[in-house]
Amino acid sequence: MARYDFASDNTAPATPEAMNALVAANAGVTSGYGSDHITKAGADAVRALLDADASVRFVASGTAANAISLATLCQPFEGVLCHQHSHIATDETGAPGFFGHGLGMITLHGASGRIDPRSLVAPLAAPDQPHWQAPAALSVTNATEYGTVYSVAELKALIDPVKAKGYRVHLDGARLANAAAAGFDLKAIRTLGVDILVVGGTKSGMTPSEAVVIFDPVLARRFDARLKQSGQLPSKGRFYAAPFIGMLEDGAFVRHAAHANAMAKRLAALMPFPIAHPVEANAVFVEMDEPTLQRLHAAGWFVYRFIDGSVRFMCSWATTPEVVDELGEVLRQVA
Repeated sequence: MARYDFASDNTAPATPEAMNALVAANAGVTSGYGSDHITKAGADAVRALLDADASVRFVASGTAANAISLATLCQPFEGVLCHQHSHIATDETGAPGFFGHGLGMITLHGASGRIDPRSLVAPLAAPDQPHWQAPAALSVTNATEYGTVYSVAELKALIDPVKAKGYRVHLDGARLANAAAAGFDLKAIRTLGVDILVVGGTKSGMTPSEAVVIFDPVLARRFDARLKQSGQLPSKGRFYAAPFIGMLEDGAFVRHAAHANAMAKRLAALMPFPIAHPVEANAVFVEMDEPTLQRLHAAGWFVYRFIDGSVRFMCSWATTPEVVDELGEVLRQVA
């Protein structure tokens, strides 16, 4: 049987905290469509995490959260500034454009998944004209697709010039817990000018659930109708909110992410292959040729080649030191 321990943090089971919260939410009868007391408690927990007065909604996937958020920030004839290897640009099958009725991606460069501020200069300076999709929003990801983490100052350097143009900002936090565990201050987000934030639940150890946090009250108007039209306003919405209660009430959200980050550092220390990107969150990317990757697959361990050609190993809340050491021994054998 193939081992998927390091294929993705999505392959891990849900945490006990998330599952216990789901069981607790299953008791009794409540109102539906997010109007229940459990959804309210989940939203309050997210607001407390961020120390922010914001509207919070829960949806089933990061792709839905990102696409609906960007559709809220842009007109169909406008574009989103984003890293060329961001999830919205490479892994969502055009969902932002689908939900946004044609909005486009304006891709930017930068090492290890972080946007280089210099790449913003040209698109922000370009005059509006009717033959291309001018930018209306910036999307940033923390932790990035390559497991690197923006500091507050680095995000500010990207966001400030965008806000100066009157554009909106979306923060994809599919692995926000890992960024927080690496030292990123979650309470600083509300001061940066972010309009909509996605707080990732699935990759942090919850059952499928993501929180959409809307900082601008104007954008919250009729947002539930947008969710309903997109198939993301479930009648039993309490089961999306409940895992956030379990994960946030005693700090498990960041605590489990810190463990995943530590396991990535442990794995990086055992790697017989060159490390391709800084190991700052829960991912390890290495340079590995195709025959070696095939030998690793033949040995029973599945990981895959990423967009830039490196091979990615993901750690999760459930990764143990023992399984890291087991993989380390196999890597030495196939190297």
